[in-house]
Amino acid sequence: MQTETAQAGLFARLVEIGRGSARAGASRGTAPADTASPETLYDRHGVLVVRVGDVVVKAHQADREHGPPFLGRIRLAGTLPRIVLAPLGPPLTVDGRTVTVSPFGDPVDPDHELPWEEGARLLAALHSEDVPADAPSWGRPTRVARLVSRLGDGPAEDAVRRAFGALPAWIRGEEDEPPARAERLVHGDWHLGQMVRLQDGRWRLIDIEDMGRGDPAWDLARPAALFSAGVLYAEEWARFLDAYRAAGGPAVPAQGDPWTSLDIPARSLAIQIAATCVLTAGREDRTLDEPEQAMIDACVRISAAGDAA
Repeated sequence: MQTETAQAGLFARLVEIGRGSARAGASRGTAPADTASPETLYDRHGVLVVRVGDVVVKAHQADREHGPPFLGRIRLAGTLPRIVLAPLGPPLTVDGRTVTVSPFGDPVDPDHELPWEEGARLLAALHSEDVPADAPSWGRPTRVARLVSRLGDGPAEDAVRRAFGALPAWIRGEEDEPPARAERLVHGDWHLGQMVRLQDGRWRLIDIEDMGRGDPAWDLARPAALFSAGVLYAEEWARFLDAYRAAGGPAVPAQGDPWTSLDIPARSLAIQIAATCVLTAGREDRTLDEPEQAMIDACVRISAAGDAA
């Protein structure tokens, strides 16, 4: 864990980068040189995001891969301006950390009506794009195994591990992944926090670390998992799913049972979310709250149902 001094030093470097980017944009007439005080937007899980005027400077997780595939994701995002808010340029290296600069957009406000339809339409648009031959692979289901491996001992931890054991062997890393159905462009880590609204009112996807080619069902897996666990209301799930289908999204059948596509991704994300809840509660030395306990209860149901393969 970074010391407070190191974190303060990183914050100062990000502010410096942001102000330099704002000045450069102003000199080109493409961005105002905003002098508002810098603001920390996110500081969790080894990620620091700072707003400086009209730009956002992000120090990415130190243990993530930021080599050629990440450069490919940045290039890919730059070809999708109607869907994705891409970084303004190639990444920088600051004290060994990968840093990107992006335009600022207003995040989703949880105190207002949530933009489920807008998110669904953005995903449907992304999933309907042609897949470039050089698009990097998503390769994402490994995250659930990584989080489960960090769990300690206890009833909640055991419930998560038992559910993980009911997932297909390829998700647990014990077999090769089966051939995927037709691959599409996917965001790779979609939730409402991965959207921002521009000044013209239009929404865009952000955070492209996992963007690439893959099975689009995984982009719907988080809301599907939350709905299955009773954390997401049925009305909100219906708004999201109906809007996705109406926009021609290919991740689920246009009509009929969506769970033929979503079952395994939703189970996997339920377990991943539950593992994250347990780890977070342990780190904060507190008991699980009601929604977190609902995710553990979902794991109990998953393990009782048996092998998902």
